[in-house]
Amino acid sequence: MAHSLPPLPYDYNALEPHIDEQTMRIHHDKHHAAYVNNLNAALEKHPELQNKSVDDLIKGINTVPEDIRTAVRNNGGGHANHTMFWEIMRPGGPGAPGGALAAAIDAYGGVDKLKADVNDAGVKRFGSGWAWVVKDGNGIAVTSTPNQDSPLMEGKVPILGIDVWEHAYYLKYQNRRPDYIAAFWNVVNWAKVNERL
Repeated sequence: MAHSLPPLPYDYNALEPHIDEQTMRIHHDKHHAAYVNNLNAALEKHPELQNKSVDDLIKGINTVPEDIRTAVRNNGGGHANHTMFWEIMRPGGPGAPGGALAAAIDAYGGVDKLKADVNDAGVKRFGSGWAWVVKDGNGIAVTSTPNQDSPLMEGKVPILGIDVWEHAYYLKYQNRRPDYIAAFWNVVNWAKVNERL
């Protein structure tokens, strides 16, 4: 069973003015599609892995045969990370965190502290990578990973991630990564993040 590119859950221009239509088209239709295609090509060498979900492949990255491990790490990670990324954004504003997520954020120190820590993780991630909020025991924690690595590789469950690769923001924000990260909070889908928790 080949992996496939999931459709965006909204129109390409739905996150304007915070994330522009052209970036969304290129990011989803070119970058994410390439991760899916490259993952499928790698898995052709090991058909026994083709029925595994992308999350299971990433969780077990150290058991993937060495000849395709890097390709699965990079492209499977890219596929898993981006699939989540599209889902945790929404048009129409973020609303407020609710349910178990609201309680976890309060225990963490509040929304402002969480945003500040995620922003800091994203700005300080050297080169390309991701800033994350992950489940941590009964609470949440902030971390970051390089490239397309996922917290799944470390046995953690990502509930929110911000793509800080330049392809995610360069057309609109150029080198202003902090501005892009700040804009992300205007489109976060707290209900979906709560589901992931």
